[in-house]
Amino acid sequence: MDEVMFKSDTVLSDVHLYTPNQRHLMVRLNSMGQPVFLSQFKFLWNHDSETDSGAEGGDHGDGPTEEPPAGTGSTGSLPRSGHSSAGFSLQAGADTTSQEGEGARLDKDGDLDVVRRPRAASDPDPAGPPRDKVHPMILTQEEDDVLGDKAPESSTHVIRIEHTMATPLEDVGKQVWRGALFLADYILFQWDLFQGRTVLELGAGTGLASIVAATVARTVYCTDVGTDLLAMCQRNVALNSHLTASGGGVVKVKELDWLKDGLCTDPEVPFSWSEEDLSDLYNHATILLAAEVFYDDDLTDALFRTLARLAHRLKNACTAILSVEKRLNFTLSHLDVTCEAYDHFRSCLHQLEQLRDGPLRFAVEPVAASFPQRLAYERIRQLELWKVFVEPVP
Repeated sequence: MDEVMFKSDTVLSDVHLYTPNQRHLMVRLNSMGQPVFLSQFKFLWNHDSETDSGAEGGDHGDGPTEEPPAGTGSTGSLPRSGHSSAGFSLQAGADTTSQEGEGARLDKDGDLDVVRRPRAASDPDPAGPPRDKVHPMILTQEEDDVLGDKAPESSTHVIRIEHTMATPLEDVGKQVWRGALFLADYILFQWDLFQGRTVLELGAGTGLASIVAATVARTVYCTDVGTDLLAMCQRNVALNSHLTASGGGVVKVKELDWLKDGLCTDPEVPFSWSEEDLSDLYNHATILLAAEVFYDDDLTDALFRTLARLAHRLKNACTAILSVEKRLNFTLSHLDVTCEAYDHFRSCLHQLEQLRDGPLRFAVEPVAASFPQRLAYERIRQLELWKVFVEPVP
């Protein structure tokens, strides 16, 4: 299997599409016969200085990496927020060589010769396939330890995620998306906000954001639908248990279907809820998360209905943190470039804020994307975070 095969209904995350010069290691087939890959996402820190990076300063590193950074010497837990982590800094991003004053480059026919963006300075001469090719490497049974557990000093530098690539639309949750990494950046920056809390993530996908949240939160309920997807989540939690163990956080993978009013409590159903878990959720949860789940209008409506329903059942006031990427698409209906899914998301936010009936008040505000980048991926300006504050009406 030299290259990922695409069909007419294939969807491929930009995280996997623009992963230059790295091997995608296929470790198994899931129960649906889809190839499952293992990627490592590098945490960006060293002990020299501290540098913040907003959305405009993205593209620190180029995405998942096969090998963790060597020689940083950190053996403890993940870096805390920017206010308390002296010595934490981002690694160098793209080459900053100025080209001001340089004229347009033309080829021999006089046409404009577009120069590709320079590679990251941290990887000036990488080996492997070119940036625009995705090359999975199939592991044999004897090679299963290629990405095995490393020494403790390097294991805290990466988060290991099993995922699929090039899936149908209904299976996009099995891929890693930039919005989840963007949300993880915010969690790592706003460490104090999650300290000791009970967190619920809706539409967790591969579980990346839940795992990062569990490095500081007390309990994280990582929820989605589909036994195969939830089993992948559970495996990812186990792969990163060393990250959550130091803080004492627990990740509980559960099924939560936005199209159903209640939560499944049948003990015979995999990933169902126990009465103890339900009691803990309703009595202690104060933070709700959702990342990159706003791509279909019907699902977006279902997510906001679920958010409102859960908010009315929670004992405490809560805050929902929503991560979305504003995707531009040309549509035949408009004969123009539009952001229909994003526009519908914003409309739902507005409707939620206008709710005046009932015992709760919903306040919505955007989060400035000026917080540092803590994970290696291509951070773009189209990534946004929104907060929804839910409080009782006085």
